[in-house]
Amino acid sequence: MVRKPAKMYRAVSKRAYTRRKYMGGVPGSKIVQFDMGNLKADFPVEVSITVDEECQIRHTALEAARVNINRKLIKDIGRMNFHFKLRTYPHHVLRENKQATGAGADRVSEGMRMAFGKAVGTAARVKPNQKIFTCYTTEANADKVREIMRHGIYKLPSPGRIVVEKTGN
Repeated sequence: MVRKPAKMYRAVSKRAYTRRKYMGGVPGSKIVQFDMGNLKADFPVEVSITVDEECQIRHTALEAARVNINRKLIKDIGRMNFHFKLRTYPHHVLRENKQATGAGADRVSEGMRMAFGKAVGTAARVKPNQKIFTCYTTEANADKVREIMRHGIYKLPSPGRIVVEKTGN
């Protein structure tokens, strides 16, 4: 898997690399679910996490934030009182050029200036003010959901904010 720190994959550079048809061995996404909670009910309040900067969010960070928020929502307000949705998908394939270490590594790594690299994971490319997570809930639970969503921002690589809106229901 990836040996480099996640901050090295945060910046958006070059064109998106998404055509999996042409590449073999792309690791699968760790994201398990995209919709959680009560999927049938209509809720009047929408609480969303938006990012402030353009960046790439790795699939592991999205899953960590999803698990954290979903677990707290179920524990604090109950499974039937919310509909939680992950709104981005990690399409962009991340590549890493493995570097040799140990004795004689300088000879092995020589001449690899524009190396292509091997697929090591995926990331979602997001734009400023794009919604990453959304939770639909009742007005009575809106403050609790807002506080729970704040914890999910800490798992993401970009600074974010919480937006509360009333839906047409």
